[in-house]
Amino acid sequence: MAEEITYADFERVDIRVGTIIEASPFPEARKPAYKLVIDFGPEIGIKKSSAQITVHYTLESLIGRQVLGVVNFPPRQIGPVRSEVLTLGFEDENGAIVLAAVEQPVPNGRKMM
Repeated sequence: MAEEITYADFERVDIRVGTIIEASPFPEARKPAYKLVIDFGPEIGIKKSSAQITVHYTLESLIGRQVLGVVNFPPRQIGPVRSEVLTLGFEDENGAIVLAAVEQPVPNGRKMM
């Protein structure tokens, strides 16, 4: 069972929706991954991320896709890439990542409620 947290704990995690505007190979990564540039709207801005999503997604299929990301973690250096947000997803039955996304388009930067 997952560790219980309070609602106040949850409110501290800033999860926003953004649109992938660039996706490129990340050959330096230890595990297969892509480098992503995500537009989180005027308040948050454009942020970089890396994601191990090469099984289910091509670079071309990612452009224009809305994704969810945690925008208030400190940046993390992943090889030569400074990842500024944590792009969210779930493992499928084989351990490959499936992106978390919204069902209908919403403005970039909207906060998960």
